[in-house]
Amino acid sequence: SSAVGSHLCAPPLPTARRVAPPPPPDRPVAAAGASAMVIKTDLCAYTEYRIYPGRGQRFVAKDGKTSFFISSKADALFHQRIKAVKLRWTQAWRRMNKKGKADEQAKKRTRKAQKFQKA
Repeated sequence: SSAVGSHLCAPPLPTARRVAPPPPPDRPVAAAGASAMVIKTDLCAYTEYRIYPGRGQRFVAKDGKTSFFISSKADALFHQRIKAVKLRWTQAWRRMNKKGKADEQAKKRTRKAQKFQKA
């Protein structure tokens, strides 16, 4: 017969599935794609750029104050006592010279002078 050995193959046994417990009722439920991975970043003491994990150089002064620099360039300029405000690529310079996103929203609109018809 054509069904030789069919009695040897048993159907697979149902396996136990792990089901996540429902979230506690006091917290809102986030959508599956809405949650993003949070990465702890520090700010450079000189340039104010974000420093991601594995980057940067920490300097501890004699008084115990710690400074975290994004690069050796920022570290060297800090120790030469060159003001960050004088360097165009730092955030301090951009803030002093009103560059970037912040001033876009707060830009004042100039009003055109109204023309009046004289009688």
